Amino acid sequence: MPNLPEINDRTRTEIEAAAFRKMLEHFQKYPEVQNIDLMNLGYFCRNCFSKWYMGAASDQGIELDTDQAREIIYGMPFVEYKAKYQEKASEDQLKKFESSKTKATE
Repeated sequence: MPNLPEINDRTRTEIEAAAFRKMLEHFQKYPEVQNIDLMNLGYFCRNCFSKWYMGAASDQGIELDTDQAREIIYGMPFVEYKAKYQEKASEDQLKKFESSKTKATE
């Protein structure tokens, strides 16, 4: 990529970690944003992040279960999030989700 500064691996990791934490903070600040809408627009959601986080932790020898990973991403237990913020998906959202699911696994 032209005109990009040289960034060593340690600094890149620190930058990526800070950006990731900011993204988590943003998701936790706006829990009303529905996962199905995230999935339908961007082909990922908080649950995807939870799985990615779990995989990255496993790569470092740290085993997390799904509930633990979700709590890290959601900032609260998943059951609490669902009870407070998750809305029932509309038929249109569910239709879009069917095609989004396949793109999320690519």
